[in-house]
Amino acid sequence: QVQLVESGGGSVQPGGSLRVSCAASGSIYTIYTISWHRQTPGKQREFVAHITRGGVTRYADSVKGRFTISRDNAQNTNYLQMNNLKPEDTAVYYCNAEIVTAYAAPVDDYWGQGTQVTVSS
Repeated sequence: QVQLVESGGGSVQPGGSLRVSCAASGSIYTIYTISWHRQTPGKQREFVAHITRGGVTRYADSVKGRFTISRDNAQNTNYLQMNNLKPEDTAVYYCNAEIVTAYAAPVDDYWGQGTQVTVSS
């Protein structure tokens, strides 16, 4: 059974920084694209950033230049460094990963339970 667990959320003032992490565990053969999404109550999840297994990154316009996604394939862990945080960044941040659990198995999509990020004065 594969699990994704996010951590590192918290409360910061505008202009502050946080680094959230996502650790995958269980039967993992390969992790392909990893992405972060965020959601506020009653709203759809919004794409934030993704990184392919080869390290190609993409960011939402709202976070470009402020957020950086990275990954450590050996540890099955990835990170979202968030700098110059703004109140509108407040949300629950969710990790998503495309994971193959065995050789030649199909790719499945997994979500973590989320970590709260609050940006306020």
